[in-house]
Amino acid sequence: MVEVRLRAVRVDLQSNTPVLLLQETEGEGRTLPIFIGTPEAAAIAYAVQGVSMPRPMTHDLIRDLLSTLDVLVERVVITELRSSTYFAELQLRRGAERSVVSSRPSDAVAVAVRTHSPLYVADDLMDAEGILLAIEAADEDDEGESPDELVGQFRQFLDSVKPEDFGG
Repeated sequence: MVEVRLRAVRVDLQSNTPVLLLQETEGEGRTLPIFIGTPEAAAIAYAVQGVSMPRPMTHDLIRDLLSTLDVLVERVVITELRSSTYFAELQLRRGAERSVVSSRPSDAVAVAVRTHSPLYVADDLMDAEGILLAIEAADEDDEGESPDELVGQFRQFLDSVKPEDFGG
């Protein structure tokens, strides 16, 4: 497995779709881009920026349930790409008992950000799908857009999207 960090949550300018950028922490610095939904991107962006909501969001609820049950998220692993869909798993531990829960990558990353759990990508997946990206100066300083700016971009996307944009 390759350890990665959440580099950014951005809106892809070509497709106007939110994308997670997971960059390996060592080695070549390859990045795995994963396109995700707008609500999931907002949930991740709010967690990264430390924005607290008046009521817990779904991923906050999951974090709180795991904590109450003394379950540790040991790691999140993006495991594979099958039929243009990424798969992930939460690797959990409660005492000596370990379990694995299948997840969408966006939900898994949202939980990982909230639980401060490490992120990994399967070696063969990073080899096949990892790309080298030029890092912008703002990204290098970890100064991204504010959550309000990001949500504004998502709202613009929702206002401009048409059903035929999803035709396959």
